[in-house]
Amino acid sequence: MSLTNPYQTYQQNSVTTASPGELTLMLYNGCLKFIKQAREGMLAKHIEEKNTNLLKAQNIIRELMVTLNMDYEISQQMFAMYDYILNRLIEANIQNSVAYLDEVEGLVTEFRDTWKQVIQTNRRIQYGQGM
Repeated sequence: MSLTNPYQTYQQNSVTTASPGELTLMLYNGCLKFIKQAREGMLAKHIEEKNTNLLKAQNIIRELMVTLNMDYEISQQMFAMYDYILNRLIEANIQNSVAYLDEVEGLVTEFRDTWKQVIQTNRRIQYGQGM
C-alpha cells in the first residue's frame, strides 16, 4: 500500500490545472528557488549541491527559451536576455561567482514580477473588472 503525500498531490494538481501564464510564473519561481539553493551550496562549498541547482536553473531558462513564439520582436529580445542569463549561470557555476548569481537573480526576479503583473491585469480584464 502506498501513501501519497498531500503536498505532492497538491503540487501535481496545481501544475496540471495551471494556465500557460501560470506555468510560466511557476518556472520563474522555480528558477529563483534553484538560484538561491545554488548560492547556499556555493557559500557552504558544497560543489555537488551548487552544480545540481545551477543545472536545474539552466534547464528552466532553456525551457523558457524554447517556448517563445519567435514571430514577435519582443520574443527575440527575450531570447537574447534568456541566452545572457543562461551564459551567466554557466559562468557562475564554473567560476563559483556569487556576483553572477546575484545578477541573474535580479533579472529573473524582474521577469517574474512583470509576468505576475501581466497575469493579474489579464484576470481583471477577463472577469470584467477593467483596469
